[in-house]
Formats: sequence, structure tokens, C-alpha cells
Amino acid sequence: MAKLTGKVALITGGTTGIGYATAELFKKEGAQVAITGQNPERVKAAQERLGKEVLAIQSDTSKIQDIETLATKVKERFGRVDILFANAGIGKFVPIEQVTPEHFDELFDTNVRGLFFTIQKILPLMGKNGSIILNASVAGSKGMESTSVYSATKAAVRSLGRTLAAELAPKGIRVNTVSPGPIETPIFGKLGIEKSQIDAMAKEMESMVALKRIGQPEEVATTLLFFASNDSSYVVGAELYVDGGLAAL
Repeated sequence: MAKLTGKVALITGGTTGIGYATAELFKKEGAQVAITGQNPERVKAAQERLGKEVLAIQSDTSKIQDIETLATKVKERFGRVDILFANAGIGKFVPIEQVTPEHFDELFDTNVRGLFFTIQKILPLMGKNGSIILNASVAGSKGMESTSVYSATKAAVRSLGRTLAAELAPKGIRVNTVSPGPIETPIFGKLGIEKSQIDAMAKEMESMVALKRIGQPEEVATTLLFFASNDSSYVVGAELYVDGGLAAL
């Protein structure tokens, strides 16, 4: 039997990368799925690939009004949410000398503020045995140059994984955190740098990983399935690294 039969799953940032791979897997495992994306073209493309039964919504996680509208649309379509994967986020990496207030606010508005209020607005749709999964990063616990603001946002996400787990456990809602390492996703293509620079970054990251390769989105999605399903019914407040050994070795 499929592990998510009868469940409703909402995945923010579900049009590409880890979010899209998770939407595919959750659908395969029997869940009714809703995804969000900021870019209308990617939302449309993801909708076409996943099928009409998946609810695809254009929504900007950094905007509270968009989050409120998202909650309304999901409620109208499904009536509830059993699984929330708070995945939407952005990554931009610059040395401290080049960090501007705008850069700082952009990352925190999406990765922390947006994530927090997504949980807050979706929470009324969740009941006992619900599962909330936060997408942090190995960057939240590793010191890597030019990632000061991004890493700080992900450390904040990990902190929320602990505090919200404690707060929501009495309601029967489990909160856990997944922290991916270097994963082959479109995020690097959105940094506005040359392909040669991207290739150099990938090669450097591969050398830091015990398995000596970049991970695939599907490898993170299977971890998310564990957190979303009853397989993790006694797991609360955990952080699971999917990083090829980068954090531990």
C-alpha cells in the first residue's frame, strides 16, 4: 500500500529541484498534492508534468498576502493539510563586503519570515498526526565563505525546527528538519554567474563530500517521505542531513 494514501500534502517551492521531486514522489505514494512557485511559467510547466489533479499555485513566499491567499485556495480545494513541506527559499552567495541591506532582507524575508508565516497560516488546516518538514541546509551548521547571510537564514530555520516541534507536539503535529548538502538543482543557474564558475563550485563541493559527488533531488525526496509518513511517527524535532557525509565527516 502507498505510504501517503488519503493524505493532503502542500509543498512550497514545488516547481523545480527538491520540491518538484518531492511532489512527484508524494503523488506516487497516494497523496493529494498542492505546490507553489513564484515564477508563473515554471508553475504552469510543473502543473502540466504533474497532472491536473495536482493544485499548482503561483505564490511568493516573501509576501504575507500571497501566503494568506495560498491557505484559502488549499482549504477550498482540499479542506485540510496533512503534510506541509516548507521548502521555498532562495540562495545568493556574496562576500561580506558586498552584502547590502537589500540582499540581507531578501534572503531573510523568504527563507525565514516567509517560512514562519507559511506555517502559521497553514496550521489551522492541520490536525492531529500532521507532519511539518522544514528545508534547512548543511550551510546552517558549516562555516563556508561567502554564505554568511544564507547560512544564517538556514540556522534560523533549524532553530524553528526545534522550537516549533516543542510547541506543536502537544497538538499531535510533528515538526522535523531536513538539511541537504550540495544537490543538483536549478538554484545555481539562478545566481547570475557564468557556467564555468558554476562548474568550478560544483567540483569544489564534490571534493568536500565523502561520497565525492553531488546529490540528486530524488535522494532528498525519499528522506522527506520518511518524515511525511507514519514511518517516522515517533520522530519529532529531528534534523536529518542528506549531504553525502559533508557535515559529519
